[in-house]
Amino acid sequence: MKKKILSLALLFVFIITAGAGCSSKVSSEQLQPITINYWRVWDGPDDFDEIIAAYKLVQPNVTINYRKLSFDEYESALLDAWAEDRGPDIFSIQNTWMRKYQTKIAPVPESITILRPTVKGSVKKEMVGEVQKVRGISPTDVKNMFVDTVATDVLINTEGKEKVYGLPLSIDTLAMYYNKDLLNNAGIPELSQYWNQSFQQQIKQLTKQDSRGELIQSGVALGGSKNIERAPDILSALMMQNGAVMMNGDAVTFNQIPAAFRDRGYNPGIEAIRFYTDFANPAKEVYSWNSELDNSLQYFIDGKLAIFFGYAYHLPTIRSQAPRLNFGIAKFPQIEGSSAEANTANYWVETVSAKSKYQNEAWDFVQFMTTKPEQAKKYLAKVQKPTALRSVLSEQLTDESLKVFASQVLTARSWYRGKDVMAAEGAIQEMIDNVVANSEEIERTVNLAVSRIQQTIR
Repeated sequence: MKKKILSLALLFVFIITAGAGCSSKVSSEQLQPITINYWRVWDGPDDFDEIIAAYKLVQPNVTINYRKLSFDEYESALLDAWAEDRGPDIFSIQNTWMRKYQTKIAPVPESITILRPTVKGSVKKEMVGEVQKVRGISPTDVKNMFVDTVATDVLINTEGKEKVYGLPLSIDTLAMYYNKDLLNNAGIPELSQYWNQSFQQQIKQLTKQDSRGELIQSGVALGGSKNIERAPDILSALMMQNGAVMMNGDAVTFNQIPAAFRDRGYNPGIEAIRFYTDFANPAKEVYSWNSELDNSLQYFIDGKLAIFFGYAYHLPTIRSQAPRLNFGIAKFPQIEGSSAEANTANYWVETVSAKSKYQNEAWDFVQFMTTKPEQAKKYLAKVQKPTALRSVLSEQLTDESLKVFASQVLTARSWYRGKDVMAAEGAIQEMIDNVVANSEEIERTVNLAVSRIQQTIR
C-alpha cells in the first residue's frame, strides 16, 4: 500500500512539474537513464542531498553522482580524467580560474533540449519523455539575477559574442574578525571601520613585544605574505579601495597612475602596497607582524592576534578549534571619506565540461540549483556562505553569522583575468617580501611583479 501511495504521489509531482520553464514541445520518446558525474572540492555529498533529491522529482531518469575531491588533487585529477575520457560532466572551479579552463567548458546554450517526464494516455497511463526546449540563462539574466561580480567573472566574449561559462551557488567576502578579550584588555570599545589614524593607533595598543623586542601579541595580520591567510586578496582590496586600476583589458596596470590621479602625481597602487607593508616594518609605529609568526589563522585561534582578515569559510574552523574564543566579526575596513566601497570576492563556479555527452542535462541541473532561490537556499543553509543571488540577499542580512559577509557582496569583486592565478599570487607574495626587505626599491619591485603577472594573462 505504501509503495502504491508513493507511486501516485510521484505521478502527481511529474504531472504538475512537466513542462515547467519550457519554451516549446517537440516530440515524445522513451525515457533513458542518465548519470551526471559532478566533481567538487570543500563541500560534501550531504550539502547537496536535498537539491539532488528535488531535481530527481523533476527529472527521475537523471542520477547525479556527486564526488568530493581534495583541493590538492583536484586539478590534476580533472586533467587526468579528461585525458582518459572519464571526466565529470559538471565541475566546479574557482572564479579566478575561468580563463584557464575556458577551453574545457561548454558555455550555456541559448536553448537546452531535454526530455521531461510526461504522462500519456487517457485509459492506460504511460510515463514517456517529452522533448522540450528550455531557454538557457542569458548574459542579461546573469546581470539581473546575480550580484555584479558574477557577470564580470563568468561572461566571456567568444567570437564577438558574450557567453555564460558558469554559475555560482555562493559568494564569499573578506571580513574583519576580532578578539573581544584583547580589545577589552587594551581599553578599545570599538574598532575603527576605516584605514585611518584611529585604526593605526588601535593597532599600536593591541601589539605587544617582550624585552627582546619579539612580538608576543599582534594587533593585526598585515604586512606579510605567506604566513597571512589570503594576503594577495587583502592587498588587492586595499589597492582597489585606494583607486588603483588592477587591470585594463588584458593589461595588468596596478603599478600605473590612473588618469584621475595624474594631476597630483599620486600612485594609488604603490601607496596601498606601502601602507600594507608598513605593518611588517620594525621601524614603523604600526609594526605588528613578521615572517617568524605562525599562520595568521592559527595565531588568531591561539588568542595571540587581535584582528584577522578572513572569509566566511574560515568561521567553522575558528569555532571548532577555539570554541571558547570570544570574538566578533565586522566589515572589512574602507578608506575614510571615499564614496566607493570595495571588497574582495572569493567563490566557486559550477561549469559543464565540453567533453560531456550530456551537456543539456548537465546545464539543466546547474540552472536548477543556482538560479532557483528555493534550491540555492538549501545549499547555503548547510554551508553557511553568502548568497550570489540578489533575491536571497535580504534574508541573509538578518542572519547573525552571515550578515557581515552578505552585506559586502554587492561591492565585492575580483580582478584577475589570466590563466595562472597561483603564479600571479606567488608574484604578489614575492613582491610583498621584497618591499618589506627594501622599501626604497618599491617602484622597481612593483614593476617587476606586474611584469611577472602579465606573463600569466595571455
